[in-house]
Amino acid sequence: MQAIVQDMAQGSVTWLTSSLYCVLALALGAVGGALGGVLVGGRHIGYGLAAMMGTFFGPLAALPGVLVALVVLHFS
Repeated sequence: MQAIVQDMAQGSVTWLTSSLYCVLALALGAVGGALGGVLVGGRHIGYGLAAMMGTFFGPLAALPGVLVALVVLHFS
């Protein structure tokens, strides 16, 4: 476990660290999308529906950014 944390802290891109970053991006994208959905459209379409839509669409924005960053880190 300590080796994984050291790899992540050093910025080295391996299959394990890449998959951990992708899972983390999905989770944080879902949370951020839910909060953004509630703030933007909660009053108009209902807080539950806005949170559900934000949870769905949040990771769609977060994951491609993380994948592009991992590719750039890998080849730099």
